Amino acid sequence: MDSRVNAITFRVGAFRRRIAWVFALQFLIVAIVCVLGIYNVAHTAVVIAVIVLTTALAWLAMRREWRPVRALARVVSRWDGQLLDPESLHLEQLSAHADADVASLARGLHGFATRLASYNQRERNFTRDASHELRSPLTVIKMSVDMLAEEEGLSEFGLRSVRRIKRATREMEVLVDALLILARETGSAADEQCFVVNDALHRELDFARELLVGRPIELLLEEPARFALQGSPQAFSVLCWQLIRNACQQTEQGSVVVSVLPGSISVRNRITSQAPGSGYPVRARGADRHGFELAIAQRISERFAWPLELQAGQGQENIARIRFPHPLPADAPERSFSES
Repeated sequence: MDSRVNAITFRVGAFRRRIAWVFALQFLIVAIVCVLGIYNVAHTAVVIAVIVLTTALAWLAMRREWRPVRALARVVSRWDGQLLDPESLHLEQLSAHADADVASLARGLHGFATRLASYNQRERNFTRDASHELRSPLTVIKMSVDMLAEEEGLSEFGLRSVRRIKRATREMEVLVDALLILARETGSAADEQCFVVNDALHRELDFARELLVGRPIELLLEEPARFALQGSPQAFSVLCWQLIRNACQQTEQGSVVVSVLPGSISVRNRITSQAPGSGYPVRARGADRHGFELAIAQRISERFAWPLELQAGQGQENIARIRFPHPLPADAPERSFSES
């Protein structure tokens, strides 16, 4: 297509010249019929009709000349920064009489869209391939740590080391899952499952409690509501895990409370103030909006249209809240399974 476009010679200023010709001809015709009307050579009704007809023809000519610019404007207005199809510019359909400025703008948009699409595809492929390659060594590490934990006579230092390795392995697994979710194409079957959010939260909190052994942090789950979602349970689990992990990292001693509310979930970390010399420093008040966990959570929330809000509550409390625009009844997964 590029060779065909390059073979066309566009003329600089062709658009302006054609517009000038249209207005010049219109002015000439209107002037002539006005003079004929003044000298009673032409009837007044004929003069008015010629003026109206000339104006209509000029408007149609202007509309035809403006068509390439209008087409480019429609393409740009529909572009969300990611989904622009380079072929939608239809450069091969530009007339040989098109203005060089319009053709240059179209070619520039085409080249930019092509480079952007190529970059997005390379990033997606790299993320997907790297995530798949990381799964095998993580599985080996996880199995080896489980076998090592069952070995008799392991010292207290060895047990602490095993717990640290298990925690790091779990965090790496969640990170790999997050990268795979972000690299996966939208609209896949994995993103269209029905699940109960309360059950998924129970599983994530069980994992988190295992990794918090030895730390003075209490994980609590409040369930004043119960609902289901239509989406990706893996993405939901990774999103909640990132928020829980971020809250635990901000808390030296205290509690992390996960609340299930109608159509939303909140994660609050309550920091318990300590007397001087207690050995547990209290972190500064205010929501940490720059953690890597929150960056991953923000990208997942944008991907699945689950708005994420961060705010500071009363006292030494930080709150992360996820809102779900389309919650379902808690028995929706059972009904969908029975119908199938």
